[in-house]
Amino acid sequence: MNSDRLDVIAVGAHPDDVEIACGGTIAKLVQQGYRVGVIDLTDGEPTPGSPDPAFRLQEARKASEVLGIHERVLLNLPNRKLFDTFENRVLLAREFRKWRPQVVMGFGAKTPMASPDHYQASLLTDAAIFYSRLTKWDDYFGGYSPHVIDRHFYFRLAVEPDLMHTESYHLTVDISQTLERKLRAIQCYESQFASKPYLLERVKASAVVSGSLAGISAGEVFVASRPYAINDLMSVLF
Repeated sequence: MNSDRLDVIAVGAHPDDVEIACGGTIAKLVQQGYRVGVIDLTDGEPTPGSPDPAFRLQEARKASEVLGIHERVLLNLPNRKLFDTFENRVLLAREFRKWRPQVVMGFGAKTPMASPDHYQASLLTDAAIFYSRLTKWDDYFGGYSPHVIDRHFYFRLAVEPDLMHTESYHLTVDISQTLERKLRAIQCYESQFASKPYLLERVKASAVVSGSLAGISAGEVFVASRPYAINDLMSVLF
C-alpha cells in the first residue's frame, strides 16, 4: 500500500464525474507540483455504451494519465444504489485517513435529471470528512490514525448551473492553460460520450462563460464550505 500522502483528493460518484467537474483544476494542481488523488465511489456500471466494468475502468486509467493524477481509488460501492450509510461513510473516511489530504473536493448540490448517486456522494463526502478526524474510534478505520482535513470545496458538473444559490463562498479557478487537457480526459470515456459529441462543446462553453465572468479565458467554479482568509491579496488577484 502506498503511504505517500496526497495534497488534494477529489471524490466522484462515478468515473468521469471528477473529470467533468474539475478536470482542469486537477491538471493545474498537478502542474504546480501538488499530489492529487481521485476516489470513485462506484464503477459507474452498467451503462448502455460500456461492455463491462473493466472497460470503464480502463477508460478511467487513460483519463488519469491525461490529467496526471497520482492515485485513483475505486471503493466499488454499488452504482445506482449508492446511499449515505454508516458503512459507506467509514470506507471513505478510511481513505482520507490513509492519504491525509489537506483539501477534499466533492459534489455540493443536487443534479436534477441526472443520477441521484451524485447527491448521495455529497452527503457521504461531508460525513467522511467529519469521521476522518474523530478520535477514540480507531477500530473502524483499519489502524489509520485520525486526520483533520483543512479545507472542503464543493464542485458542480460543468453542464449544471454556474452558481450554487444556497451557498455563499464561490471562487473561480483559472483553467485557461488546462482546459484542453480536461477535454481530452473526458474524451477517454468513449463508452459514455462517443454518442454525445455535444457534451464537449457544453463543457467548453461552461468553462468559457465561468472564466469570462472573472476576466479570464476559462474557469471552473467551486464553493468553499466555510469562509477562508488570505495573506497576500495581490498575489491572489494577479
